Amino acid sequence: MNWSNTIRQVHRWVSIAFTLGLIFNIVAMTQTQQPAFWIGLMALIPLIVLLGTGLYMFARPYLVRQRGAANELRVG
Repeated sequence: MNWSNTIRQVHRWVSIAFTLGLIFNIVAMTQTQQPAFWIGLMALIPLIVLLGTGLYMFARPYLVRQRGAANELRVG
């Protein structure tokens, strides 16, 4: 099991959930005067997951380079 591919897939699926939640949130705000609090959370919760997986995917190449440089120093 490759964790990098799994995290990438989770990021993709959660981005779809975020988009749907955001659309639902916009529709709910136009329909009622005071939308329920949980409607706002429907878009916020996936956004937190997207932040975590996105930061992991952003930092991973830099961490792999550092690990490769450290292994090169040990071998050389």
